Amino acid sequence: MDKLERLLNLTAALLDADRVLSADELRRRIGGYPEAKASFRRTFERDKEDLRKMGIPLRVENVPGADPPVDGYRILRSEYAGRDLRLEPDELAALHLATSIVRLDGGETGLHKLGGTTSGAIDATEVGHVPFDENLAALIAAAADRQAVGFTYAGIERAVEPWRLSFSRGHWYLSGWDRVREDQRLYRVDRVSGPIELLDNATQPVGTPTDPSSLRGWELGDETPTTVRVAVDPDQAAYLQHLIGEDSTQHDETTVVTFEVRNREGFRSFILTFLEHAEVLDPPEAREDIVSWLEALT
Repeated sequence: MDKLERLLNLTAALLDADRVLSADELRRRIGGYPEAKASFRRTFERDKEDLRKMGIPLRVENVPGADPPVDGYRILRSEYAGRDLRLEPDELAALHLATSIVRLDGGETGLHKLGGTTSGAIDATEVGHVPFDENLAALIAAAADRQAVGFTYAGIERAVEPWRLSFSRGHWYLSGWDRVREDQRLYRVDRVSGPIELLDNATQPVGTPTDPSSLRGWELGDETPTTVRVAVDPDQAAYLQHLIGEDSTQHDETTVVTFEVRNREGFRSFILTFLEHAEVLDPPEAREDIVSWLEALT
């Protein structure tokens, strides 16, 4: 988790709190802090100072019932919203440009509230589009409140404790603890079927979330990991190793590379780029999956 994401999560947790939260409570709720107590304290102090520098009204109050006294923190929405903000024309123009080239789905942007409009003289080419819907909003709230959620994914009912939501390659991804599989899993949010159901409080400590930007197509999934061996022609081996950064083993006239596959669809698409120069060796079910898929295309 980078600093910006941690500050956003910290702000969200403080805004949603119905009481003051101690530093330790915030650490458990949002994650992303160092494990060592001294390192955590230093990082947390810097984060508090950064919030104040940004003008966020961070309140410090005693945690009720704590003996000895413990500092608690919160952000009141009434103070956070502030008064009506009027920007100068050149400031509105810059903000208008930013909201024109990167858009969130749904509703008015904050520019309208600040005194701007959604149409005007600026004609900018849109360079980014960030999808946003009710399911994503529910997942963000659940992650901030440390609540488990239920949803249907790939036709299977899931019970997940959200750890992190990330936007990568045009999609939102949820990383969290799957209670049924008792393991961390990664889900593409737009593939969730139906609404998100809030369950009970999370019980699993927040681990190190999977970062989808660091994964390849065949790793971007929640399927049970399968070790797949692929043989490629010698003239393609160097290129394949360059793409995936994996070690390989020489077998006769072919080079064998091992994949850890969590997304069969992504794996099939990647292997197809090598055409007849690559062959799935094992396990048998992975080989059969490729054969059946190719036969269905003909």
